[in-house]
Amino acid sequence: MTRAAREVLTEVVTEVAAPPGVVFDLELDVDVHTASPARSGETSVTGNGRRRLGAGDDVTFPARHLSRTWVLSSRVTAYERPVRFLDEQVRGPFRTMRHEHLFEAVPGGTRMVDRFAFSLPGGLLGLVVARCAAAPYLRRLLLVRGRHIAARAGP
Repeated sequence: MTRAAREVLTEVVTEVAAPPGVVFDLELDVDVHTASPARSGETSVTGNGRRRLGAGDDVTFPARHLSRTWVLSSRVTAYERPVRFLDEQVRGPFRTMRHEHLFEAVPGGTRMVDRFAFSLPGGLLGLVVARCAAAPYLRRLLLVRGRHIAARAGP
């Protein structure tokens, strides 16, 4: 099975009443990120000590999801302020993970698009778990984070 065949893509669109630069910066603020899923107890450790990530920066997020503590480390691998950035897993629970963040100016603010592509270890069983359990869970998590960003950025 090829990498593309194993990957699952989930996409969430959030309308935010703020300019793209504001939304872009909020998405890269690790304190804003960890505050959105309050029940997960998520924390963050950045590789450089700064609280706002930039190109090439690493961050590690220990958090409780699906009744288990997971640790995900990712790196910002593309950075085009204020229209797009990409973070990819360096270490963590996924076989592969790419999270593309897109920001488009629209009347009244920004259309923020989260494209989360991932695969799980475990071959065919991993693919079934990814599609049936992980993708819906991650979609809900992205919706919560999107609403959190919109509330932080809004009037």
